[in-house]
Amino acid sequence: MIQEKKSWKQKTVDYIVITAAAFLYGVAVSLFLDPNDVAPGGVSGVAMILNRMIPVETGTLILLLNIPILGLGLYKFGLRFLMSTIYATAASSFFTNLLAVYPPATEDLLLATVIGGGIAAVSLGLIFKVGATTGGTDIIVKVLRLRYPHLKSGRLFLICDMVVVAASAFVFDRLDSAMYAAIGVMVMSVVFDMILYGTDGAKLIYIVSDYSSVIAGRMLEELDVGVTYLEGVGAYSNQKKRVLMCVVRKQIAPHVEEIVKEEDPASFMIISSATEIYGEGYKNIFSEKI
Repeated sequence: MIQEKKSWKQKTVDYIVITAAAFLYGVAVSLFLDPNDVAPGGVSGVAMILNRMIPVETGTLILLLNIPILGLGLYKFGLRFLMSTIYATAASSFFTNLLAVYPPATEDLLLATVIGGGIAAVSLGLIFKVGATTGGTDIIVKVLRLRYPHLKSGRLFLICDMVVVAASAFVFDRLDSAMYAAIGVMVMSVVFDMILYGTDGAKLIYIVSDYSSVIAGRMLEELDVGVTYLEGVGAYSNQKKRVLMCVVRKQIAPHVEEIVKEEDPASFMIISSATEIYGEGYKNIFSEKI
């Protein structure tokens, strides 16, 4: 499936989003994480570590470290992908240096870790949503997602970042900073996945009941959710039964349970989590997987 090229209006909106997200990233690094010796992993964390060893600004180091990784991005994703990523990388580095002259927003390590990590994750999530990255481990994660699509981006970031966090303990010579950085990485992982996948969380429900038609009717009328009939046969009784299958958002699942309890307390019901759903009301099956 060949995706349609974005219009100029869409591209303009994308670059506005990237600019705003890059500013947020600069805020996270320069006002919360870097001044408190909290290396959040990835290229930014490596840049913070190197900044303590050589007299080069953290933002500049982020840009320099990204050059070979951008080459990998060019090879894997092509020039169209690379253009937005170069812009995102340059903008993030620029805002990181620009905001570094200001004093830290807080000197409390816990606040700096949680708020800084959360802001950075929101920034990365927004940039990923428009099809770009800020370079660094973003590109590495995107490449890994091509090879292992079942792994979520936040978890891949977690693996890459923990290596940098471990190294920061030795360079900063502060074990507490490394432990706080580990907390920051976990915060970033959770928030990042929430930005990308949060709206996909739902419940997959199977209902085996003698009153399946009544239950399905109430679900369609009262909850406005799709229901599918599956034909089932009991292995012991050898009797045919209709099995209801539906996917509903988490907040609607309790209402489904109430309907089933009211109509058939003796029914058999299975409820499990569904993390990625494609179709009407959810994600487009042809959309790019991020």
